[in-house]
Parts: sequence; C-alpha cells; structure tokens
Amino acid sequence: MIALNTVHRHKFSFTQDDVILFAKVSGDHNPLHLDTEFAATTPFKRPIIHGALASSIFSKVMGTEFPGFGSVYLKQVSEFKRPMFVDTDYEAVFTVVSIDEKKHIAEVKCEIFDVATNKKTTDGMATIMNAEQF
Repeated sequence: MIALNTVHRHKFSFTQDDVILFAKVSGDHNPLHLDTEFAATTPFKRPIIHGALASSIFSKVMGTEFPGFGSVYLKQVSEFKRPMFVDTDYEAVFTVVSIDEKKHIAEVKCEIFDVATNKKTTDGMATIMNAEQF
C-alpha cells in the first residue's frame, strides 16, 4: 500500500524523433515544435516539446511504475510553466497528497523539473484509482 506523502521520482528526456512521432500521432504539426527556422523567430529561439508530450510522462509512470499496473487515470490537470526542449534531462516528481481508502483513489501532485537548473517546467495534479495500492 502506498501511504500519504509518498514521493516517487522518474528521470527522462525526449529526442527530436519522439517529438516527430508525437506530432504524427496527435496531428499537432505546429512549427514551434518541428521547424528550427520558425522556432528561432519565437521567444524560445528553438523548437519546444509539445506540452501534452511532456505530460504523457505522468501517464507512463502512473500506469507502469507508481502506483503501477491496474491504475485507472481519472483526471489530470497540468500547467506548463516553462518550455521544455529535446535532449534535456528532466525529472518528474510524484507526491501523494490525499487518499480515499474507501474508493481506492488518490490525488497525486505531478511536477517536472529541469535537472540542470532545478526549475519547474510543469505543475499538475492527477486523480488515480488503484484498488491494490490505495
């Protein structure tokens, strides 16, 4: 069983190939993510990762690692605070902030930090059901 205030950490990065594949699957071909010349004209100066691709790490971790298999993702709210870039090391941090033991549901704070700067890029909250873990 996972307890209140339990923290789980997961390091990751995305490649440009990941961004291209995500654009293909999602249909989001915004040049901000794919075109180096266009992105150079923006405040970011280079292509940024799709926010939804960044948030997909939450689904990956909660479905496979923490709380893991058998989890049902009920809700996710994300706020994108800073741009994220390819080939950059990030760490997703998950903190259990509440548990409803009768319903086997937990609220989990979801954050992403740039490892080099320790600046938060994404802030969020998820609601997860897992009968084995909560």
